[in-house]
Amino acid sequence: MRKIHSLLLISPCILSAFGQSGTGVPTKAVITVGHLFTQNTPVLTANDLTVTQHMESVPITKLIPLQGDQGGLELFILVDNCSNCEPDSKFKELSKFMLAMSPATALGVASIQDGRLQIIQKPTIDHDAAVKALAVPVASQPSDPFGPLAELMKGWKEGSARRAIVMISNGISPAANLDMPDPLAEDAIATAQRQRITLYAIYHPSSDYLSTDFRKLIWGQDQLAHVALETGGEAYFLTSGPLPSMAPYLADISTHLANQYLLEFLARPNETTGVLSDFQVSAKDKRIELMVPYKAWIPNAAGNGVKSRTSVQ
Repeated sequence: MRKIHSLLLISPCILSAFGQSGTGVPTKAVITVGHLFTQNTPVLTANDLTVTQHMESVPITKLIPLQGDQGGLELFILVDNCSNCEPDSKFKELSKFMLAMSPATALGVASIQDGRLQIIQKPTIDHDAAVKALAVPVASQPSDPFGPLAELMKGWKEGSARRAIVMISNGISPAANLDMPDPLAEDAIATAQRQRITLYAIYHPSSDYLSTDFRKLIWGQDQLAHVALETGGEAYFLTSGPLPSMAPYLADISTHLANQYLLEFLARPNETTGVLSDFQVSAKDKRIELMVPYKAWIPNAAGNGVKSRTSVQ
């Protein structure tokens, strides 16, 4: 659900200076090779991509495959305890997914209980400990899941590894205005984009979903998809009921995580306070589909980024 914005009036002096000097603000984003319409999975280089901002190409300075020595990953599993419909077999699949992660992947576990974030296990390479911390969701007071999601990200200290979240939720806010976006979801999107965190959302309903207003179920799925796509991730659901199995979708997430790149480019100069800015990345080979955040955080001239709040590490 990419939003449509009116055209911004950009100072001609800024554009001229950018065009003449070829300089810009060093900016980073994590991008993913999503789906391939070719038999082989290519290793991309900077020459294979085009980055545009304000409808004009900007220079790519580096493209790093996040594999091998560069493949460090911190992955949080975030479970909304409202998603308590027939969870047993699904969470066995989730445990297998966690145990199959690369030994270098640090796994964290958190839950949403009665609207509050609970960090059960900080990121650890002890995957057995992370799996033991994973609990099947129980009944919880219905609450907006996106506030705790944003809280998790704001308290997650940035290190050398990329970061991602697998969130299991119905996406529903009890106070939702079904005709308007959720402001807490919008805050979660902006936080993820600033901190280069990719979200994968798996829809799983509460046990009373059959008696829940169908419009709220659809709205919750829309919000999950909105947040996931805007952060460069993906959302998974079929109907308003529970998925028959999470395994195919967890396998898809594993594939995505194995095909990510750190993209560095020179963004156009911005205001001194820093800004989230629309940008687009496309592969010159049209058989390659890229998953890209809708916005990137462009630091100010002094290179200031985002300071984390209370650390989860």
